[in-house]
Parts: sequence; structure tokens; C-alpha cells
Amino acid sequence: MGYRKEFMNDFLYKKNRLYCGKVDIESIARAVGTPFYLYSAHTLKRHLSAYQNAFSSVPHLIAYAMKANANIALLRLLGKEGGGADILSGGELNRALRAEIDPAKIVFAGVGKTREEMREALRAGILLFNVESKQELIVLNEVAKSLRVKAPVAMRVNPEVNPKTHPYLSTGLKKSKFVIEHAQALSHYQLAARLANIDVLGIHSHIGSQLTDVKPFVEAVRKVSGLIQSLRAEGITIRYWDIGGGLGIEYNGELPPMPLELAKNLLPILKESGCTVILEPGRSIVGNAGILVTRVLYTKETEAKKFVVVDAGMNDLIRPSLYGAYHKIVPVVKKRRQNQIVDVVGPICESGDFLAQDRAMPQAAPEELLAVMSAGAYSFSMSSNYNARPRPPEILVHEESYSVIRERESVNDLIRGEKIPSYLQ
Repeated sequence: MGYRKEFMNDFLYKKNRLYCGKVDIESIARAVGTPFYLYSAHTLKRHLSAYQNAFSSVPHLIAYAMKANANIALLRLLGKEGGGADILSGGELNRALRAEIDPAKIVFAGVGKTREEMREALRAGILLFNVESKQELIVLNEVAKSLRVKAPVAMRVNPEVNPKTHPYLSTGLKKSKFVIEHAQALSHYQLAARLANIDVLGIHSHIGSQLTDVKPFVEAVRKVSGLIQSLRAEGITIRYWDIGGGLGIEYNGELPPMPLELAKNLLPILKESGCTVILEPGRSIVGNAGILVTRVLYTKETEAKKFVVVDAGMNDLIRPSLYGAYHKIVPVVKKRRQNQIVDVVGPICESGDFLAQDRAMPQAAPEELLAVMSAGAYSFSMSSNYNARPRPPEILVHEESYSVIRERESVNDLIRGEKIPSYLQ
């Protein structure tokens, strides 16, 4: 498909050396050390533009799902390109505002919003709260009343569609902690319409993440379309239709639908609604726009396994350990060598500390650099300081230069805020 080029990344070999755009990755490693996360500004802008162009025939907002990667520089870049933000906490709200995302382009989702988070978002003037329970709705009304404002609300309803993805990434099933059951949606909207400090504006659904088939999207949109008609028949106005996100990316040969294909299947239904359409892509914006660069420390061999020990671990990229997720791993400098079957493992004291298992890849030697691909999403955002390991820096390449957009943590950063009580002095 010709338009698939819109989702190509900028990590390419030139004379057997891996580059990010026009910048030699090995030169970055010499300057900043390893491991580090590396992002391409050009790829990020191209991915956002693919969504904007695909849905240009309807009023729309691309609200980037910050949970994928919330670095302020990346948010600023996407905001300057017209993107908004899908947030899940007061911390993400703070980040979005610091990145100068327009509050009128921010939607607030999540099952556990606190009163303080609600106050912060109301004061900021966000576009919508995606409400997920009756109790949350009542609390939001109380908070809005205390501020003498009305809270703009969409209900997150469950279309009860199987997204056919990893169970941990499914959010639209009956057993999910998220959303309001489809059968209860009307009663929730009727309650919202009666509450003096709630302004019912929209409807929201999100069925899961890393989706590689357009059919579940279509099924969910059709179901919600029917609900919108029922709500309007009851006199409840729906101006915004948040269809969520979740479009997958290529990790290991997957061919997920592109935004244009998604739009082609959904626009006939969306146009009939007359709503402003909100989309919440995260992984498909930033996932293949980033990599994790790591250095080989040692190689070792037992009777059962061959290991490549690197300086990045599960605390830097937990997806393989958590989901059994696949990330392609390639040498930063290609050399002629034989393939071997290895586990690529980190320095963490856990058997689950691996980036790849039983992987066929070129023989690696100590001090060589490896690039873990498709690491822009859910890498730094899910990272930790387990084993008292400082988190790696984040680097952004723009045209022919790069910038450190988050410095490497120091050991002093790890103990900031900790205190020894007086009785231990």
C-alpha cells in the first residue's frame, strides 16, 4: 500500500552504520554514554500528520495518548503541529500544560480521578472529562459546584467488542475495570443531564491497544453510533465523539491498518453523526519513532543457553518481561558474522530480565552497540529505578543535530526526598 510509507521510521543504515535521519547513532553513544532512548522528530511529525490528513474531511482532534511517552519536548513538538493530549492523571495534565498544549485540546480519562485532579483540570479549562462511573460523575459535579463552573463530560461506554489483542491491552470487554456498561449508559446520561454542574457534551469508547485489524474499530463505532441516536432521541446532545486510539504498529512483521485505512472504514459512520471526532493515538505516533540503544557488556555460554549481557535491562524496557513482547534488536554497526541463537539479557537480578529470548541474531562482542527497535512507546514511561539503577537519558534528533531532552539520572537523583529519622542518627 503506497500510503504505508507515511509510517516508516527514520532509523536506516548508511554504509553499514545505523543512523537516525542524518545523525550517526554511534556518535551519539560516544557523547552521552549508554543506554539511552533516541527519538526522531521527523517521524513523530509524519505520524501525527498521517492522522490529521486521514480525518481531514470531518472536524477532528488528535489527542495524543500521553501514557505512551510523556516527555515534555515531545509533547511540545506534537502541540506545535496541532495535536492535543489524552491524559490520565494530574501529573500528565501538568506536563501537557508545561508543554503549552492548548487546554481546549485536552481530554481526561481514567477510572480513578481524584478531587484534586478534577479541580486542577477544571481550573485549566480542559475540553472533556471522560467519565467512567456513576460515583465519579457525582463527585465531579460536587467539585465543579465548589468552583462555580460546569464540568464538560463524555461518558466512556463499553461497546463490548473483542479487540483481539493481548489480554492486558484489552479495555472494551465486559470484565474490564474501565468504562460504563452499554446497558447502563442511558441511565448514566440521564443522571448527568439532571446534575446542575455537569455539561453533557460527548461520548467516548476505547477497546484496546496494539490493534492490527480494522474490524473491531468498525464494530465498536457502529455500536456507539446506535447509542448516540438513542441519546439524542432522549434529548441528550452529543457534540464530541471520542473513538479512542489503539492502532497497532509493526514490531515483528505485523501489518496494522494505517490511519488512512482506518478513516476509510469509519468516516461514513462518523460523518452521519455530525460530531467533532476525537482520536487518541499514542503507540502509533511514538512507538516506531524511538529506539533504545544499549552496549554489550559480556557474552557467556552455558550448556543450555548463549547469553548476550547488555547494559539496559527490564527496568528500561519492561514490555518483553511483562507482555512477552517482541522488539527487534539490531547492531548499530553491521559486520559480517554468523547468526546464533541467544538470550539478550540485562543486569537486573531477576530471571525475567531479558530483552529477547531464543533470538537468532548476529554474534555480538563486548563494547558493541545494539539498537532495540520500536521502543518509543511504553519504554521510558514504564521504566523504573529497580536495583537502584538511574534511568537513561532521552535524546531527540531534529534534522542534522540532536538534543538531550532528559538528562541521565544520577545516583543522587535516586535518593532525593529520602530522610534518615533522628533516632537512626
